[in-house]
Amino acid sequence: MQRVHPNRVIIVFADQHITGFAEDSMVEVSFDEQTFTKKVGVDGEVTRTRTRSRNECATAKLKLMQTSFSNDVLSALAILDRKTGNGVTPFAIEDLNGRTLIAAEEAWVEKQPDVAFGREMGAREWTIALGQTSEFVGGTL
Repeated sequence: MQRVHPNRVIIVFADQHITGFAEDSMVEVSFDEQTFTKKVGVDGEVTRTRTRSRNECATAKLKLMQTSFSNDVLSALAILDRKTGNGVTPFAIEDLNGRTLIAAEEAWVEKQPDVAFGREMGAREWTIALGQTSEFVGGTL
């Protein structure tokens, strides 16, 4: 079995290489809508909508260690956007372990993380809104 190396999953946001991920899932991307929807009648007959959704927007959740310098980068970007509206930048994920590539020309910090302090170092989860997103979810080499 081949091992997946997290340091070979490259995430770039606002021309900054995002680093310092927490030990759990580094990043999760989910699309806002299904491309097609299905309807099931009371008798079990299934149909799919004829029109596809044009919404290709997504959301990325980045989970960083509390000590990561990337928290500073994302916080500064969120503040810039809140004060000037100029926080929209490109976002990309490339898996060098395989063939997955996700990219959006327009992305912004949608929600800053909840902040908690405790005995142990915690994590910060950033929510990034992605505009029209292109994706290819490929296998791992």
